[in-house]
Amino acid sequence: MRRITVFTALTLAALAARADVVTDWNRIAIPIVTSYGLGAPPYRELAMMHIAMYESINALEPRYQPYRHKLEAPPGASKDAAAAVAAARVLARLHPDAAPKLDAELKPYLAKLADQPGGPAALEAGAAFGEKVAALVVEMRTNDGASTPDSYRPRAAPGIYVATAPVAVPHWGRVTPFTLKSGAQFRPGPPLDLKSQEWAANYNEVKQYGKDSKVRTPEQSETARLWLYTGPATFFPLATQLSTAKGLSVHENARLYALLAMATADAMIAVFDAKYHYEFWRPVTAIRNGDRDGNGQTERDAAWDAIGPTPMHPEYPCAHCIVSASAGTVLQAFFGTGTVPEFSLSTPTAPGVVHKWTRIDDYIQEPSNARIWAGIHYRFSTVVGADMGRRIGEQAVKEYLRPL
Repeated sequence: MRRITVFTALTLAALAARADVVTDWNRIAIPIVTSYGLGAPPYRELAMMHIAMYESINALEPRYQPYRHKLEAPPGASKDAAAAVAAARVLARLHPDAAPKLDAELKPYLAKLADQPGGPAALEAGAAFGEKVAALVVEMRTNDGASTPDSYRPRAAPGIYVATAPVAVPHWGRVTPFTLKSGAQFRPGPPLDLKSQEWAANYNEVKQYGKDSKVRTPEQSETARLWLYTGPATFFPLATQLSTAKGLSVHENARLYALLAMATADAMIAVFDAKYHYEFWRPVTAIRNGDRDGNGQTERDAAWDAIGPTPMHPEYPCAHCIVSASAGTVLQAFFGTGTVPEFSLSTPTAPGVVHKWTRIDDYIQEPSNARIWAGIHYRFSTVVGADMGRRIGEQAVKEYLRPL
C-alpha cells in the first residue's frame, strides 16, 4: 500500500474513456442507494440492479449461464439500451422518490445511443426488453424478507434502562441470499471464551488503540479513519479501475459486477446472521466492563472509547472484513492473485488521503487491521469475518454465471 494526497487527472480520464453501460449505471446508482442509511443495506439493491443488467446483456448475446431466468430476447435489440433501462427501472421501483432523478439520467443516456447499429428500432426494442427484465428481477425479490418489521428484543432486566437507539437491521440475516443456501450457511463457531488467555490477548490488543492512544502510529490512525467509511463505494471503484486497466468488455463487466454485487450482498446477510445469533459485545462495552468478564487479565478502563462511532450492531464477526474479503475474492477470480495494475481508494472519512495497492490480498487485509486500530473490532473477529468472505466469494464465482 502506498499513500498519496490527490487523484491524478490522467487516472480519472482513463476511467471515463473506458466507461460502459455497466460502469456508468453503477456510478449513477451508488449515491442513490447509499443515501438511505442502514435501514436497508444498499448491497441488496445493487445486486438486484446488476443482475438485471447482466440478464439483459447476456440474453441478447449469450456468453454465460443466466442467473435465474432463461429469457427470450428480441433479435437486434440494443444491449446498452436494455441494460440502462433495466438499471433505471429497478432503482426506481426500490426508490420511487428517486424516479425523477433516474429519468433525468436515462433520457440523455438513451439519446446518446441513437447512432448505434439498428437505429431507433434497436433502441426501442432494447428499452422494452430492459423494462421486462427489471420487472422480473423486482418480482423475484419481492418476498425475500428485506422488509420484515424490526422485532429485535434487547437483553434487559425489569426496571433497568436499556439504550433506546434502534440497532441496525436485526432481521437481515434472514433475508433470502443471492448465492448462499441460507444466511447461516457459513455461520462460524462462537466467539472466544471470556475466561481464556486468547480473549485477554484480543481485549488488550484493541484496548491500546482507544481514542487517545499513544501506541497507534500516524499511519495506523490514517488507515483507521479511511475505513470508518463503509459500503459499496469501498470496492466498486476498485473493480472499475482494474477493469479499465485490463480492458474488460461490457459482457465481462456485466458478469464481474453482478458477481461482486451478489457476493457482497450475501456477505452482509451472512454477517448479520452471525452477529445477532451470538450478540457479542463491542470493545467499548467490554473495556468499560473489564471487571465483569471473569478474567483477571482484562483491566477495566471506565472512560475508554473508540476513534470513531461504534456501529449499532453486535461485534462478531467483522462486517467490513467479510465484505472486503468477498469482494476481493471475486476480483481475484478476474484479475489474479499476484501483482495487478495499481488501484486506489479514497473515502470521505479521511479527506485528502488515497491508499494504493498492487495486490488484491493487501486490499483485503487492510480493513481488518483498520478496524482493530479504530477500536471497533477484536483480532479474532476480523480473522473469522475475512474467512467467511473468502468462502462466500469463492462459492459465488464457482457456482454462478459460469461461461457457456
